[in-house]
Amino acid sequence: MTAKTIQETNVLVIDDDRHMRSVIRNVLFALGAKDVIDASDGKQALEEMKTVRPDLILCDLKMEPMGGFEFVHQLRTDADNPNRLVPIIMVTAYAELETVARARDTGINEFMAKPLSAAALEKRIRRVLEDPRGFVEAENFAGPDRRRNVKGAVGGPERREKDPKFIA
Repeated sequence: MTAKTIQETNVLVIDDDRHMRSVIRNVLFALGAKDVIDASDGKQALEEMKTVRPDLILCDLKMEPMGGFEFVHQLRTDADNPNRLVPIIMVTAYAELETVARARDTGINEFMAKPLSAAALEKRIRRVLEDPRGFVEAENFAGPDRRRNVKGAVGGPERREKDPKFIA
């Protein structure tokens, strides 16, 4: 599979703030995005995804009735969902270390703190499109490989009980 460019992407923006959705939409179109669809929460996004196949998702954290963590978890763990491997960038005002770690462990590809700049958003989008990490499915995790730098084999025996299964 070849990497997509921003100009070839259909993006799903999920945020409960209409103004923020509009700002992100305008930035995406300025960057050359092909199409932008939006949803006001995770539940609505899952409904949209029944008819739309986004190439990228930008997702807020705190939304009602379904927030970002629940949305990502539900998407990543649904083996029947054809969109489960789509890259997800979480864009939120809540950027405490615990939140970033939980987002990573839920299965996001990248994390951005609000307020965002067009340059920072473009950098994150390029990272997930041009240098995608393999998708990992293990007993308690489904999402992109959390290791950014894959180093050579470490001397000594493999200590993991069970190697994760790589999908993409």
